Amino acid sequence: MSVEFFIARRYLFAKKKVNFITIISIISIIGVATGVAALIIVLSVFNGFNTRVSSILIGFNPHIRIESADGQTLENKSDVENKLKSGGVQNFSGYTLNKGLISTDRLNKAIIVKGVDEKTIGKVSGLNDVIRLGSLDLRNDGITGGIVLGRILAGEMRSLLGDTVTILSPSGMEKSLTQFVEPKLMKFVVTGIYEADNQEFDSKYAFISDKNSQELFELENNFNGIEIRFADINDSEQEKEKLSQILGDKYKVSTWFDLNSDYYSIMKIERWVAFIILSLIIIVACFNILASLTMTVIEKKRDIGILKAIGSDERTIKRIFLFEGISVGFLGMASGFIIGVSVILLQKYYGFYKLDTRMYSIDALPVEIRWMDLVIVPMAAMLLCYLASLYPAKKAAKEDPVSAIRWE
Repeated sequence: MSVEFFIARRYLFAKKKVNFITIISIISIIGVATGVAALIIVLSVFNGFNTRVSSILIGFNPHIRIESADGQTLENKSDVENKLKSGGVQNFSGYTLNKGLISTDRLNKAIIVKGVDEKTIGKVSGLNDVIRLGSLDLRNDGITGGIVLGRILAGEMRSLLGDTVTILSPSGMEKSLTQFVEPKLMKFVVTGIYEADNQEFDSKYAFISDKNSQELFELENNFNGIEIRFADINDSEQEKEKLSQILGDKYKVSTWFDLNSDYYSIMKIERWVAFIILSLIIIVACFNILASLTMTVIEKKRDIGILKAIGSDERTIKRIFLFEGISVGFLGMASGFIIGVSVILLQKYYGFYKLDTRMYSIDALPVEIRWMDLVIVPMAAMLLCYLASLYPAKKAAKEDPVSAIRWE
């Protein structure tokens, strides 16, 4: 043990009575511990929600979507599919996507109607896996087709399996008003109800066959795009660059992350805001460290003079008070680290903080520990404590030994 650390420890722990400086040091330890624990807990909760949202989006959405760059339909879908095959892509499926109006006896709602190929949709989407009632039966018998509704949408329309709903196309409604012709509409039988654990999907999206969709929305044999899925989602970015070169500028290639960039941008902003706000707790605690060390320097001014008189240099004096400040910071950081990790582990394995299952698809608050957070948060806390200790330590090192010894 170095002399500097020994003296710093004596100054910090060997006080015979509790004084104002001691109280401030204790408050500093509690402040740093609170900030570190809060940061670890909150960041782990953000990680948990991020992973949960990603699993929902990845499970339901394709890994890559190809659309026309001008926003129009794909008139040469077969040409694109041939290029995909030549590029080694195996799992792809065409789709149509249009706005429509779903109607029952007394209820109407604007929705998004997605036309899919019943035979290939399973290769690019997890729709089959989230159907809770019925099945993905998009039959087209010439009279009515099959339709799969989200759980929330089915509830709003009061529709059950076997019920009939009507879908009207916007262009058909416009023509009925301007040309006085019957609106374009089709009747569908509810054959399935899905639950994707995503309110936007469950309340807005309805699935019908691509053939019915092309007829209803007057698309002829065209598609809005092609969706692709890979064995490993981590290949998405690399495949995006590859497909962009193969297909050229006429087509827009988007990964699952691009399609949901708004979600991740919001979560990233929220994460940084939470980090900054909770870091203020540590910063306030560091000001307390600065104040307590400054008062300790004043209290130990005579000791500083004696140490300098017997040969201690400025570096030794500076390190004494640096060690004292860093020790306060370390005690707070270590306590906060243990508390934060303990709370997260308890929540992860026992789920003591419950969520309302009527509002959320999970029964407990999701958490996920990431090693990077467990490294960055303690290091940031210790850096702030070091910076707070620097000024009092330098001030102590500059004390004149003669005037310091005479200090009363």
